Amino acid sequence: MSTSRPASVLPDLAPWRSSRDFRLLFYQGTVTYFGSFMAMIALPLQIKHLTDSPLAVGAMGAVELLPLVVFGLYGGALADAVDRRRMILLTEAGLGLLAVVLLVNSALPRPQLWPLYVVAAGVSALTGLQRPALDSLMARIVPHDQLTAAAALNGLRYQFGAIAGPALAGLVVAYAGYGAAYSLTVAGFLISVLLCLRLSPAPPARGAERPSLRGIAEGARYAWSRPVLLGTYAVDLAAMLFAFPNALFPFLADELDAVWALGLMYAAGAVGSMLLGLTSGWVSRVRRHGLLVVCGAAVWGLAVAAAGWSADIWLVLLCLAAAGAGDMLSGLARATIWNQTIPEELRGRLAGIEVLSYSVGPQLGQVRAGTMAGWTGTRTAFWSGGLLCVASVAALAALLPKLLSYDADTDEDALRRRAEKAAQPSGAAA
Repeated sequence: MSTSRPASVLPDLAPWRSSRDFRLLFYQGTVTYFGSFMAMIALPLQIKHLTDSPLAVGAMGAVELLPLVVFGLYGGALADAVDRRRMILLTEAGLGLLAVVLLVNSALPRPQLWPLYVVAAGVSALTGLQRPALDSLMARIVPHDQLTAAAALNGLRYQFGAIAGPALAGLVVAYAGYGAAYSLTVAGFLISVLLCLRLSPAPPARGAERPSLRGIAEGARYAWSRPVLLGTYAVDLAAMLFAFPNALFPFLADELDAVWALGLMYAAGAVGSMLLGLTSGWVSRVRRHGLLVVCGAAVWGLAVAAAGWSADIWLVLLCLAAAGAGDMLSGLARATIWNQTIPEELRGRLAGIEVLSYSVGPQLGQVRAGTMAGWTGTRTAFWSGGLLCVASVAALAALLPKLLSYDADTDEDALRRRAEKAAQPSGAAA
């Protein structure tokens, strides 16, 4: 035991070794994240270049929200009724075609504004369709006892893209223009589609029903009947609603006379998440994942509050990194609970609800932060949001004690899913 302890903090690579499809999705996701972040940075910059209007840039959020909600829920129902591999492949190809639209528009003598909003809405819709299929596929291709490790590796992949992608995108746009950025996005999606073609088929569960509002409602009723699941959604929503500070970064940088550090403020959370991911080996041995959900969200809130109290930019960056680590910890535990407890025939629909829980919260959090800052000032909006996050998470933990007491070795749903996984034919997760 003692000889393995020094390496135990390193990421657990068991899913990488045991599942070919996990490796393919890891490669695919890495390429897609780089391409997506390239367009994510270039698109608002081009809108700013064409309009010189903050309102026009902010309108992107408005055109993205409704498609994400509608198609996220529908995508969840669809993921339970069709081959998930095919769904991932088709939506990835669709995202690539939208990148081609951006490339063609950027090559026009006078690029138009309206296609940028159409593409933003289209990307949001296709993402809403795709994410439930991707998220619900993990439990099928990864062994039950490796789900936490798989979540950690997926988190590392995302955080690496979140750090390197925007930095590279800024350089490409600055020195080569929007066309070069969109060309790299198109190339990334082309590679991603080729990788998706190699995935194993993932047909729906036997007797799966066609997508319907009744089916979506059935998934929602199941989530409502499971206090542990309900707690994971509620804690994440509360954390993002009260303590998502990104909208305040430019104003806090001004107040601290540190405009030069604005980019670092946006990257600090991803750095903290990546550091947690790089030392996440111990998380695979934890069984009380509900406790991790609550503790991680509390760390997020406390760190955001501390950033609002700090008068030194380096302390602010350190606090934001700590917040990112807390968010990563909570996210790993949420993903583990979802994959360990949700029945195969409902995974898509529940994944659609998950998409809403972690995407709508930041959108509403931006509104909360901006509105409160207008009333009370930037620093107060920062630290009060962090404290409200901690208070709301504590209240939810008290109201939903089953979340805190969740244990992967004793929870009935987790044991049932483990038995079902063990009963699969040998090699089903490969």
